[in-house]
Amino acid sequence: MSKLSSPGHVSRLLEQHGVKLKKKWGQNFLVDENILKKIISAADVQKSDRILEIGPGIGSLTQKLAENASRVLTVEIDTRLIPVLRETLAEYDNVEIIHGDAMDFDPTPVCEEGPVKLVANLPYNVATPLLYRWLKDSRNCFSRLVCMVQKEVAERIVAKPGSKAYGTLSVICNYAASCEIAFDVPRTVFFPRPDVSSAVVQLIPYRVPAEDVADDAFFFKVVEAVFAQRRKTLLNTLNAAFPLTKEQLTAVCSVVEIDLSRRGETLTLQEFAKLSRVLYNKVGGL
Repeated sequence: MSKLSSPGHVSRLLEQHGVKLKKKWGQNFLVDENILKKIISAADVQKSDRILEIGPGIGSLTQKLAENASRVLTVEIDTRLIPVLRETLAEYDNVEIIHGDAMDFDPTPVCEEGPVKLVANLPYNVATPLLYRWLKDSRNCFSRLVCMVQKEVAERIVAKPGSKAYGTLSVICNYAASCEIAFDVPRTVFFPRPDVSSAVVQLIPYRVPAEDVADDAFFFKVVEAVFAQRRKTLLNTLNAAFPLTKEQLTAVCSVVEIDLSRRGETLTLQEFAKLSRVLYNKVGGL
């Protein structure tokens, strides 16, 4: 059993390095051997795999990844944790530690040799924007994404039309990937314990998106516009976002038989795809 699975050892390690944890960076470290093993299993980590990890913290998950994969690239924003990681990962010669902000990190160079797996206990403050951006712009970089996120975010990823959790993240994730919640994670397995519950999600990007659209960027624009004012009808949200009158919108959308008096939260992924195609043909992707 790794020493990093002992809260007492982790506390002493941080004290030795003079590190006081910051809530703004979501610094809650996994200290449970069973959960770490379950993450490795969910990611189906193989000896030939190259792994990208975001937010390694003290390196508890990084150690397991290094033991099971070919190479691990891990990105940590907190300068104070770099010496900690160099200590806890000293025996692993297949780990590269990068100091940087994940929100500024471009994964494209990492996957020049082929897709990588993203396996991470994602800091909760960046989980949603990071997954959203990478699935939009860089999904071909990844063969699989297995991430610990706030349970509320996990529920949004797999939410169905008509539910309160259903929104932009739900549509984009399911357009770009096969999505499921692998398992829930109790607060008791972290040091320190967070205020919220967590879950591990597994996303396997599609080589070809789930639905046929005329233009990826335009599809995203339609989805974002509709959910920007989710309490309004489709007619009003689309009228505000695109250079078409309400009469033109009604005529255009009658082609795909979508009632514009509905709210966006009731549309399925298939209906969003139909809507984006007909609008793209009308306004030319503006």
